[in-house]
Amino acid sequence: MKTQPIGKLISLLHRQNQKLLVKELVPYGIGSGGQHSFLKLILSQPGITQDQLTNELKFDKATTARSVKQLEDSGYIDRRLDPKDRRSYLLYPTAKALDFLPTLQSILDEFNKKLTRNLTLEEETQLVSLLQKITENSIE
Repeated sequence: MKTQPIGKLISLLHRQNQKLLVKELVPYGIGSGGQHSFLKLILSQPGITQDQLTNELKFDKATTARSVKQLEDSGYIDRRLDPKDRRSYLLYPTAKALDFLPTLQSILDEFNKKLTRNLTLEEETQLVSLLQKITENSIE
């Protein structure tokens, strides 16, 4: 049996996952471009800056700016001028975002269950460990 390229499999998995996830999140006004990832991080770290989002999530600045703008327009986040650096904005979740968090987490948990439904707990643990190692290798 010919071995599939790991990068190709990860890419396919990512694209499929994103398509299904976007379909689930569109009714809530959250679209593509990893907006849910940005929202999750802002919810867990209120007051984070756009630069910090970019660095932590490994997106480019343009994607971050676009996603932040869309989340703001959808009422999920507030941008406030950073009093320590007037060129920067601090990002905070709104009440709408805080109310949506359990729904978002439930959707993400369901996707993880779907992805791992044919794996044993041991296999799932091993998969996560291996993917973390591969991710560390890919970050320069």
